[in-house]
Amino acid sequence: MMMEQLEMSLRKFQCLLTAVALAALIGCSSTASMTTQKLDPLTAVTITFARLPLVFYHDQSGRAAHARDYIHLAPLEVNRGGTYRYFVWLGIWNTQQDSQTGGPRDGFESIVVIADGKPKVLELSGWTAASVGASEPIYLKPVASSSDAYYEVTADYLRLLAESREIRIRSSGSRGASYDPWDNQERALASLREFLHDVSY
Repeated sequence: MMMEQLEMSLRKFQCLLTAVALAALIGCSSTASMTTQKLDPLTAVTITFARLPLVFYHDQSGRAAHARDYIHLAPLEVNRGGTYRYFVWLGIWNTQQDSQTGGPRDGFESIVVIADGKPKVLELSGWTAASVGASEPIYLKPVASSSDAYYEVTADYLRLLAESREIRIRSSGSRGASYDPWDNQERALASLREFLHDVSY
């Protein structure tokens, strides 16, 4: 009888330990950082970036059913020996078979970002990570054919974006198009706010 009670107590204790371990795992995953940092292996710059981009789209259903153009936008800080520069990265792609594979895109040599109705023109810094001082891409491409574009900004401008209620993007040129927010952007904005909390400006 004593042995049975001891075994039962041991099982209850094991169940309690399992529950505590699961609770700890859930707690860790729900508070995981929305920003990350890496040291570039060749240029030795330290790059801090957000995990979740803002996503914008332009409807092209007149061209084909369910056709859309997309832009992913996310921030990064480049630290070269205590000198800090800030950029936004754009991942540019569309849902159709794309003849362009990762190169320059017409209409993105400059863009207009409209935050709460206030437009700001951003000029292209470059189409590769080298334009921000990195030897490899910072963000994963949304799709294999997407293009990377980098635009230099200030940390204060990133803060303005993080505090905006509505953000839209317009590409430039004769075929410029307006890109609206895709679905709910709250988690991506939270990632941008955490990025600003973590960086060294």
